[in-house]
Amino acid sequence: MSAAPRIVYRWDLDKTYLNTDFDSLRGLWRAAREKASDKVSFPGARVLLRELCATDLGGLYILSGSPSQMRRVIEEKLALDGIKYDGLVLKPSLNRLLRGRFRFLRDQVSYKLAALLSSRIALQEPFDEVMFGDDAEADAFVYSLYADVCAGRVGLDLLAQVLQLARAYDDDAAELLELARKAPRADIGRRIFIHLERLEPSDVFSAFGPRVFAFHNYFQPALVLLEDRLIDAQATLRVGMELVRAHAFSPDALGASYANLARRGVLSEPTAVALRAGLDKLGSPGGEVGEALTYLSRAVEENALPPRVEDTSFEAELDYLALLPSDKARAHRAKARARSRRRPSSLT
Repeated sequence: MSAAPRIVYRWDLDKTYLNTDFDSLRGLWRAAREKASDKVSFPGARVLLRELCATDLGGLYILSGSPSQMRRVIEEKLALDGIKYDGLVLKPSLNRLLRGRFRFLRDQVSYKLAALLSSRIALQEPFDEVMFGDDAEADAFVYSLYADVCAGRVGLDLLAQVLQLARAYDDDAAELLELARKAPRADIGRRIFIHLERLEPSDVFSAFGPRVFAFHNYFQPALVLLEDRLIDAQATLRVGMELVRAHAFSPDALGASYANLARRGVLSEPTAVALRAGLDKLGSPGGEVGEALTYLSRAVEENALPPRVEDTSFEAELDYLALLPSDKARAHRAKARARSRRRPSSLT
């Protein structure tokens, strides 16, 4: 495997890295009072992030909708998990609330887009970027918009219309337009991963194009990163084995995850070759891990993959004025379903 290119990784926290319940007042209150040691990361997320940090990455930047008052506990949690990062941005919700900026509490578009563009302007090298978010809010929309602003596919006039539709405050919109004007132009959006925390179907973000990859467990993005030659087979398999060993994934889950990606057409034959070699090196560990690797090996052999296509550029023009309301409606429906699952059924 050739040396991986240096990549800037951007990660959301809640519902992407940390298993945080923001769908109820009880969940919000619990999240605010949790100690660092109480916070739980999603199965496989910590291992995958540590594997990425072990590469020659261009930087790791964490952008969260959590309030800035949680900085200390979040920093402690990341330290406990052994995650070293280059930037951590939290939402100044209380500051804006005291200024009467009530819409800012629900505004993910202008807040996250401003943070992304500011960080991009500060970078000294034109790194490609890989972004991780979730399906709870507008991560697929914001990351896609950010990548297309940087690529020059979204001009200032269209961006101004999007910000108006998003109900950004006028001065925030003016600041954002200036940041967009200053941002260096390059097609940097290599991959956008969206964690399906709300258990939606994997094609729910198909309108955003193939750049956005939705996943149910962290072995799947590990496989895609192997396909993109950003991690090696051993790192990918370590993520899978962690899911089985520490999180009680069923032995056939890794094979099923691989087969799902094969059907979705995101893997190629070199990935299968790399996995076969990695599995051969592991031998026969025994126990549930060994059984899981056997299922995975079988899935690799049973699912034929096409040759690798090197051109992974993304040139589609997305209709952001249509995508914003439709994605908001999707998130609203998903949140309602999550709340209904928690609501006790009435007695008849």
